[in-house]
Amino acid sequence: MSRWIQLPRVEGVASRQAHADLPAESYEREIGKEGFFGPATHMYHAHPPTGWTRFEGPLRPRAFDAGRLAAEAPCPLEAPLLLGNARLAYRVWRFAGAMDHLARNADGDELVFVHAGEGDLFCDYGHLSFREGDYLVLPRGTLWRIEAARPVTALLIEATGSSYRLPDRGLLGEHALFDPAVLAAPALDEPFRAQQRGTGRAEWRVRVKARGRLSTITFPFNPLDALGWKGTLSPVRLNWRDIRPVASARYHLPPSAHTTFEADRFVICTFCPRPLESDPGALKLPFFHSNDDYDEVLFYHRGRFTSRDGIGPGMLTLHPCGFTHGPHPAALAESQRAPRRETDEVAVMLDARDALEVAPRAAEVEWEGYVDSWRSPA
Repeated sequence: MSRWIQLPRVEGVASRQAHADLPAESYEREIGKEGFFGPATHMYHAHPPTGWTRFEGPLRPRAFDAGRLAAEAPCPLEAPLLLGNARLAYRVWRFAGAMDHLARNADGDELVFVHAGEGDLFCDYGHLSFREGDYLVLPRGTLWRIEAARPVTALLIEATGSSYRLPDRGLLGEHALFDPAVLAAPALDEPFRAQQRGTGRAEWRVRVKARGRLSTITFPFNPLDALGWKGTLSPVRLNWRDIRPVASARYHLPPSAHTTFEADRFVICTFCPRPLESDPGALKLPFFHSNDDYDEVLFYHRGRFTSRDGIGPGMLTLHPCGFTHGPHPAALAESQRAPRRETDEVAVMLDARDALEVAPRAAEVEWEGYVDSWRSPA
């Protein structure tokens, strides 16, 4: 739908173009609605909007080192919960070897992001190999198990009561970011037929999560016994290497430009290596923003994140709505002193419309000093 021409109100000293040609000695902050999709105003400050001296109370930026969750879980449905609300559950799963049972999530679609490892997924629909960097989208109710050729560490993000969908790419067209042709579906191939024959075990267990509780159903045969199927619903695989991020030489695009999947009340974005803005006046880092409608979670998969200092692969950060956030002081200074030409980072971002609760297991691996990494003076 077309938009009517509007002239924004301007007070005092301001840039004519958001995220570019900022007034001298100023710091831009975006106050927006609906996660960069709604109305917005850009403020120009004399000091960095994150230049606090201390935080008091429960509201604060938080960081967690998921790599310290060393214990493996034999069943993905028992993976430790880190964050969640009524619409989603955010877990980290570590596993090695071959699952001796099948899992079924009856509470919502499951998104698996493989941070490390490789192996084979067997499910109702057939066989699908996977490796580091893969997203696996498993529709609600799918029976599945994995055989890990190398130990697996994965994010499990449940869309509770809803489904994963592709975002509307609008003016970019349906082949932007990634062509749907790169999505892979399971096949009824020889590895799938071989697992049907199995080891001759007499019983197969199916572990089911429904209404947040686990049950076990036992069968006297292997339930992954499909002879064939047809339809438009199936698991899919997408690797971050198949994503071709949108970039602009003259304008820093908001995170919403990197949306990969949508579900009810939250979105998943993927930050992939891309060229940085080359225009001398354009911002080279994410702008300071007060996104007061969403909680923001970032999982750092690989590379050096351009806007963070002291955060490495396997860590995740939570920026709850209610305060301004943006680049770390050290990252901002480096971008001004020795700007890079491209990023090498890969990260998975979740923006949740409803407040996220931090689970006890996350608090066990928290970096308590994260809030002070913005302190002024450092």
